[in-house]
Amino acid sequence: MTAKRDRVRRHLLEVIEDAGPGTGLPSERDLAAALGVSRPTVRAAVAELVRSGLLVREHGRGTFTSPQKITQRLAGALGVPPAQGEWTSHVVEFGPARTPAARAALLGPVVLRVVRVRLVDAEPIAIEHLELPAPLVPGLAPADMETGNFYRLLRTRYGITAAEAVQTLEPGVTDPAQADLLDVPPFFPVMRVQRTTEDVEGRTVEHARSVYRGDRYRITSTLHFDHTSG
Repeated sequence: MTAKRDRVRRHLLEVIEDAGPGTGLPSERDLAAALGVSRPTVRAAVAELVRSGLLVREHGRGTFTSPQKITQRLAGALGVPPAQGEWTSHVVEFGPARTPAARAALLGPVVLRVVRVRLVDAEPIAIEHLELPAPLVPGLAPADMETGNFYRLLRTRYGITAAEAVQTLEPGVTDPAQADLLDVPPFFPVMRVQRTTEDVEGRTVEHARSVYRGDRYRITSTLHFDHTSG
């Protein structure tokens, strides 16, 4: 990275830090004039921050700081807790399937496989792949997965009370199919979440794999320290 491009990048990072979500940036021409650099230098710095999810380009409108992130507290909640905006889902795959061998002992030989895009205020935020033991959820329909709270549905309709889950998180990037569903460029940063959930009877009632847009999703956790902490 050249010294001029680095200077533009540092200036833009300061703008992003001070501005609120969705704030419009000056035009490339104005930024170039204000910082005493060429427009290609500004364009390269902006493109880097767009790829990292800190800025968003909207065709015909300009460049904006990323919208406010949806925050999930890691402790004490299964799935996605209440957050700003209206959460809905668009089901893209729904039907019975043979359970992958690695999970057959936990879920049984046949699962109901559900793939849905999760949206907040009609904007795609995540893709969720669910595997549910088919005998436990007879009559479940795609419309059931488009609105409302899934764990509440399990509890009220099927008498299944989710009790605990093992969840892992790791960073990643979208493949072309995921990018298309999330309306972002390929290789866009995401958070990958994998979760296996048990009910109060110790049965595995769900295996979930999700990808969340890195520019719109954030996880926070509370840490406790004692004399053994490293």
